[in-house]
Amino acid sequence: MRAFIFPGQGSQAVGMGAALAEASRAARDVFDEVDEALGQNLFRLMREGPEDELKLTENAQPAIMAQSLAVFRTMCVPLPDVAHFVAGHSLGEYSALCAAGSFDLATTAKLLKLRGQAMQQAVPVGQGAMAALLGADLELAQRVADAAAQGEVCTVANDNDTSQVVISGHKGAIDRAIELAKEMGAKRAVPLPVSAPFHCPLMQPAAEAMRDALSYVVVETPAVPLYANVTAQPETDPDTIRSQLVDQVTGMVRWRESVANMFDAGVHEFVELGGKVLGPMVKRIAPDAKVTSVIAIEDVEALAKEIA
Repeated sequence: MRAFIFPGQGSQAVGMGAALAEASRAARDVFDEVDEALGQNLFRLMREGPEDELKLTENAQPAIMAQSLAVFRTMCVPLPDVAHFVAGHSLGEYSALCAAGSFDLATTAKLLKLRGQAMQQAVPVGQGAMAALLGADLELAQRVADAAAQGEVCTVANDNDTSQVVISGHKGAIDRAIELAKEMGAKRAVPLPVSAPFHCPLMQPAAEAMRDALSYVVVETPAVPLYANVTAQPETDPDTIRSQLVDQVTGMVRWRESVANMFDAGVHEFVELGGKVLGPMVKRIAPDAKVTSVIAIEDVEALAKEIA
C-alpha cells in the first residue's frame, strides 16, 4: 500500500514552485487560485522572495500547501487510484485533506492564512521558543521538558522520529531545556528559528480562532483515510476531523507513531508531495519503507510511470 504525505513549516524556500509552474498548467492554476482566494500575490513571493517575508508563518503555511497541491494536481489522477492513506505534518494535514477532497483549495488557503496569523498573534514575539532535541526519543524529551519547566510551559511539540523530538513553550523554559538536554542524554539541543512556540498550550488562543473558523466550513469525507497528527490513527469522519484540527494547534504532532502505524497497517511506500523533509524521518522510523520525494516535473513524470 501507498501513502501520500505532505510537509509542514520549514519546507518553504524562495523559488519554490517556479519551475513546476512553467512546466504544468495545472500547477499554475493552483497558484493562481490561491492568490485569488487570499487577495495577495503569494506566488510572486514564493518565486522571488524576500525570504524574510516568505518565512512569516501567515505566508509560509499557505505557500507550502500551494506547492504540495500544485505537485498533486500536476499528476492528474484521482487520489484513491494512487494512494490508500494521506497524512501531513502540522499544516501539512490541511494539504492532505485538500488533496483528499475534504476542503476545496480556496478554503484551505484561507484557513491556513488565518491559522498562521492566529498562531503568530497567540504569543508576543520573544516570549516563546522551540528547540530540537537530537539523539533523543520521546521519553527522554519528556523528562527534559518536565525538568526544565519550573512553573512555565515546556512540552513536547513534535515527536518526529526515533532520534528527533521538538519541544515548545516559554523561552526561559526552552533555554533551560537546551542546557539540560545534553547532560540528561541527548546528543545536542538546537534552538529553532521560529517566530512562535507551536503545538503547546500557549497556542490556545489560536486553537480558539481555528475552532471558530472551522465551525463555518464544510468538511467533506476524505476520499481516503487521514492519519491524524493528534491520534496517529486513520480518520474519515468529518466532525472528528474538524475537532482534531482544533486540538492539533496545541497538541503534539505524533508523526513517529503515525508513520509506524501506517507501516504496520501495510503501507510500505511513502510519497512526499512538495518537499523532502519528511522522507528522511520516514526512513528512520520504518527503514524498510520505500520513500519518494516529488517536487519537480521530472519527479511527477517518474512517479506517473511507476504507478501507471
